[in-house]
Amino acid sequence: MNSRFFSSLLCVLVIVSCATQPDPETKPMGENVLTKEQIRAAKRVPVDFVTHVKPVLERKCVMCHNRKALPGHISLESRREALRTKTLGTYIVPGHPETSLLVANTASTHQNVSVMPAVGERLTKDEYAILNKWVKEGANWPSGAAGTLEIVR
Repeated sequence: MNSRFFSSLLCVLVIVSCATQPDPETKPMGENVLTKEQIRAAKRVPVDFVTHVKPVLERKCVMCHNRKALPGHISLESRREALRTKTLGTYIVPGHPETSLLVANTASTHQNVSVMPAVGERLTKDEYAILNKWVKEGANWPSGAAGTLEIVR
């Protein structure tokens, strides 16, 4: 067996075990991936995917939400993958954070779902606010290399 298989299996097992434990206190609050200046800028101007969103998704989401780790489930590797509707719903609904699973599942106070990420640090309030604003603004996600997330381990 190769290490990718074991990494994928570990991700799935942790997600399944966390799905029965929706208490956000079971996972530590993370540190901001973005600098203070990037966070301040995201509040003043439209959220930029490459500057504000991509770093958060790469560090806190795509390690599990990719086609290899969770085949057939929600992948955040590209815009095309992220906007697909899966069994549980649509992960990103541009202009509608209230119906986007990305926003609902990363809210540290959400009561009806397990808080994501299931593995590692939760999103900070700043990161959550930026994702919420980004989706509300239309979830602009560039194509090509700028819009492709790398799996950070």
